[in-house]
Amino acid sequence: MIATLLPMNYDMYLIKLAKMNISYLFLVITFYVIAGDSYAKESNKICALYPHLKDSYWLSVNYGMVSEAEKQGVTLRVLEAGGYLNPEKQREQMKDCVEWGADAIILGTVSPTLFYDSLAADSNSIPIFATVNRLLVDEDNKNVLKGSVGVDWYWMGYHAGNYLKLKHPKGSGKVEVALIPGPKNSGGTQPVINGFKDAIEGSDVSISATYWADNDKELQRNLIQKIIDDEKELDYITGSAVAIEAAISELRAAHKETEVKLVSTYLSHGVYRGLLRNRIVFSPTDKMVEQGRISMLQAVNYLNSQPFDKTFSPDIETLTPNNINQRAVSQSLSPSEFRPKFCTKR
Repeated sequence: MIATLLPMNYDMYLIKLAKMNISYLFLVITFYVIAGDSYAKESNKICALYPHLKDSYWLSVNYGMVSEAEKQGVTLRVLEAGGYLNPEKQREQMKDCVEWGADAIILGTVSPTLFYDSLAADSNSIPIFATVNRLLVDEDNKNVLKGSVGVDWYWMGYHAGNYLKLKHPKGSGKVEVALIPGPKNSGGTQPVINGFKDAIEGSDVSISATYWADNDKELQRNLIQKIIDDEKELDYITGSAVAIEAAISELRAAHKETEVKLVSTYLSHGVYRGLLRNRIVFSPTDKMVEQGRISMLQAVNYLNSQPFDKTFSPDIETLTPNNINQRAVSQSLSPSEFRPKFCTKR
């Protein structure tokens, strides 16, 4: 009687049932693998420290970093120190990253030596990835520094100086340049000046004076006004993007826009517009959007145990009104509608 209730081909029935169970088990395992991977990505919290977000240089770094964080599905928190004159604030923000529970920290330092002998202690040995600005550490702290992105700013200054040297070789007639490189103690300022001076050596280009101020629009505008008042025989103003942007309107107001030419040591949205309108004659670019993106990729790949280049330096490209590489521009500048973003969530 019991036998009549069983399928006629009992062996085939058992094989089919076993296959169904194996398929179900495979689906369950796949679900948990995918869910576990998703959870792992959610747990990746990356904290980024910037010197400031006062100009479009760091805004563009922010865009590259934020867009890559959103693409990778990680949580990003951004803190900015308010300027290169605020090292202690950046130290406190490093502590904030630690207390937040960051899995990695991307550091755009306000000073190359700020964490020289204290990086491991200040970061609680959380993996550090230096971005844009050079970060120097001693032997005891090197193990915490897992990657770096940026160019040697010597070459940014060198390209600006070399442009002038080619325009004004020795014997062509003396020209005077006022330098306004930005804050005196920032990581890239002195290398820019060194590169600029080396490039103009042996030419008819001479530096009339050097003016210092933090990369604040009003501070730089005040210096531009002082330069216009004090430097009567000036041919060029060379300086930070913030300074050069301010110089466009100030020279126009003083009716000197045809007398004094402008050379920027890096690209910004305002400098780009100045190049397009022939108000600025030269700017190099170190591709800020790309730097922000690669810094994020370094951190993500490290946390996911994936291979990555521990040091990355984009090619510096030079721009003039007659030579604007749009691909380099897109790798450098955030979209015009982008505004600073201080956090992303998966």
